[in-house]
Amino acid sequence: MIEPLRTRKLAETIAEHIERMILEGVLRPGEKLASERDLAERLEVSRPSLRDALQLLEARGLLATSRDGTRVAQFLAPLTEPLVALLQSSEQVTGDYFEYRAAVEAKAAALAAVRATDPERAAIAACIEAMEAAHVAEDATLEAEADIELHRLVYEASHNLVILHVMRAFSDMLRRDIFFNREKLFAQPDFRVALLAQHKAFAGAIIAGEPETAERAIVDHLNYTGAAVEAFRRDEARAGLALRRLNRSTLLAG
Repeated sequence: MIEPLRTRKLAETIAEHIERMILEGVLRPGEKLASERDLAERLEVSRPSLRDALQLLEARGLLATSRDGTRVAQFLAPLTEPLVALLQSSEQVTGDYFEYRAAVEAKAAALAAVRATDPERAAIAACIEAMEAAHVAEDATLEAEADIELHRLVYEASHNLVILHVMRAFSDMLRRDIFFNREKLFAQPDFRVALLAQHKAFAGAIIAGEPETAERAIVDHLNYTGAAVEAFRRDEARAGLALRRLNRSTLLAG
């Protein structure tokens, strides 16, 4: 009986270590863990103890195992999926979405300007460089991905775990075009030029350690984006109405 108890205690210690890495955002939802053998070597533990630890975390809903291997679970999905179904059914929610983001990200940017470590500042600077490269190459897809990554880096640099996980969930919704069609929006050159300048503004303020400037810059950015989305939708609605009027004869008797 003694050996199994020791093994179980070690497994719980390993599980707590991995769980903390997930909580702190070191391991992100969807990311695949190293193979069992490699992971055991890196953590310097036995494979049976590691296997027990992974099973504990899977039971807690933090890991998911398939033929492809073990990944960090989308553990907020039980909360966000019903929310997605509600939010995507109404276009007026988009305004509320940007209002919410402005409130939360203003705080996140201010905290990041104060709390960001040197590696986090370097990561933000590297993301801006990647965004600029995508902009010069006129690669709207890569530029849009860099946009999402930059905001995620701000959440991480805020060192507020609630902001990090909740806003990461919203980032996933954004990538899935729950609130608006990002591809169509980023296809507009003027919009991308404005966004690049805005991203550089709040990122630069965070790197420089200027919380008030960072807060104002990110709020201005989100207000601009929200207004641009609404304007784009109005233009699409007007174009659709004009087309229906032009084609109305197809519904009338000859």
